Amino acid sequence: MATKDHRRQAKGLIEALESRVHAGPAVLDTEVHSAREFLRHNDFPMASDYFRRLERIQDRLEGRSTARAFLPGKRNYGGEAAGRWLQLQSAYDHIIISHCYEGEFYCKSGRVKISHRFNQAGRMDFVELKFLRSLDPCLNGEIRKLLLVKDYPVIRRDWHAAEAFILPVLPRELVFLYEDIFKCPRPDVLAWLINIGHRLVSDLLEDLRGQPREAEVSDCGDNGNQLCLQAVGADEVAVPILNQAATLECAVELNDPKTALVRYLGRP
Repeated sequence: MATKDHRRQAKGLIEALESRVHAGPAVLDTEVHSAREFLRHNDFPMASDYFRRLERIQDRLEGRSTARAFLPGKRNYGGEAAGRWLQLQSAYDHIIISHCYEGEFYCKSGRVKISHRFNQAGRMDFVELKFLRSLDPCLNGEIRKLLLVKDYPVIRRDWHAAEAFILPVLPRELVFLYEDIFKCPRPDVLAWLINIGHRLVSDLLEDLRGQPREAEVSDCGDNGNQLCLQAVGADEVAVPILNQAATLECAVELNDPKTALVRYLGRP
C-alpha cells in the first residue's frame, strides 16, 4: 500500500509533468510510462486520481502530436482594433491577447500589460498582469497571474465550471483599468477581469469584419517578426478560438482568499 511519502513523491512528479505539458520542456512518453510504473510498484489503486491525471497527460500529448503535424507554429500579430492597440499570439492550441493600460495613482505614473490566454474552446486558461512600469519600481518586469484555472493544460477544453487559483492581493495598478475597481465586490472584480478579455476578442472580430484583408502576410511596424493584426483573419488556429471566446461570459464565486469557482453563463 502506498505510504505518505510515496503519495508526496507521486504528487510532486505528476504536478511537474502537468506543468511541463504547458510550459515545457516537452514531456516524453517514457516519462509518463516511468511515472505509471512508480505508481504500480508502490501499490497505488488503479482507480486513484494519480492514474487518471496521468491518462489526461497522455491524452493531451497524443492529441498535440497529431494536431501539431498539421497546424502552423507560433505567430505574433499586432495592430489597432476598435480604438485599441492589441497584441495577439497564436500557438498550436491556444491564443493570448494582450492590451496595455497606463495611468496615475497618487501622483505616480505606471503602465501594465494585461494578457488573456484562451484554449481551443474559447475558455480562459489564465489572466496575467505584467508590470511594464510599476508604481513600485522594484516590480518592473515582474509578472503576476491574477487568475489561473487549476490543471488547465489537462482538463476538458469546453468546461463550464472550473476551480481557479486567484491572487490574494490584487495589484494597485488595476486602477488604470477602472479607477473605482477596489470599491467593487471581489467576485465581480475577478469576473470582470476575465470578461474584458472576452470583450476584447468580440471587439477585435467586429473590427476585422469591417476591414479589408490586405495585410494577411505582411509585417507590421518595426518588428519584423510581428504580422499586422488584420492578418489574424487567415489564421486557422486563432479564428475558431476567437469565434468561440467572443460569445462567452463568466461569473466567479469565491471559495476562499486564494481559490474561486469560474462558471461560464449559458453555452456558446
